[in-house]
Amino acid sequence: MDTRKKILIVDDELTNLEFFEVMLSKLGFVVEEANDGIEALEKVRKFTPDLILLDNIMPKMSGWEVTKTLKADPKFSSIPIVMFSAMDDVKDKVAGLELGVDDYITKPFNFSEVLARIRAVLRNRELFAQIAVRESRLVMAEELNQDMKKNLADFVKSIDELDSTITMVSKSGETQKDGLIDQKALSDLVGAITEKTQAVRKHIAELDARIEKTTVEWEDLKKSEIGLSTLETQIRKFLHAADGRDL
Repeated sequence: MDTRKKILIVDDELTNLEFFEVMLSKLGFVVEEANDGIEALEKVRKFTPDLILLDNIMPKMSGWEVTKTLKADPKFSSIPIVMFSAMDDVKDKVAGLELGVDDYITKPFNFSEVLARIRAVLRNRELFAQIAVRESRLVMAEELNQDMKKNLADFVKSIDELDSTITMVSKSGETQKDGLIDQKALSDLVGAITEKTQAVRKHIAELDARIEKTTVEWEDLKKSEIGLSTLETQIRKFLHAADGRDL
């Protein structure tokens, strides 16, 4: 299975396409190319890249329009986008980030910087994916907790029914004629069953208390939990501030 990261390069300048195709392929990436926005959308559907290097100023469809289209499609909305732009206007960059662009590189660019940003964005996406998996596991654990609570309630109901049966058996034995039933044996049996049911009840109570404690802990975690979208936004802002380009 090929585990190499796939990158789609979208630029109407042939020189840039050829340069990035050669350089990124040498570094182990699987590369596809598109020279306008329309072709880019077609390649995304066929290629499903792990990251898109996207020029903004292009014929037929701009980089912003491509971004809007992809972010509106649940199948492709999570694909990270690094946008090339000849513009160095703060408002334009902020607008792009709000659309869903993960990073910006202003032309003329330095390949070392481009590569560093590609790797940083891919690392961030891996982090977000891990967080999403962890969040899913927490949801599953919470659902399991609810199922256990329900099963415990059913278990308690069964024990109650068993207690009722024991009582009936005990009363039945007391009403039998002499000689037809061994009262001592019946009493011993009832005592043993009662002891077992009490032990089960104790175990259920302990288990229920543990589940209740876990539920409280989960609720406390939820209060301080940051949603994935909020966390992603915060990390983006941090990365852009850290690299010395204040947006």
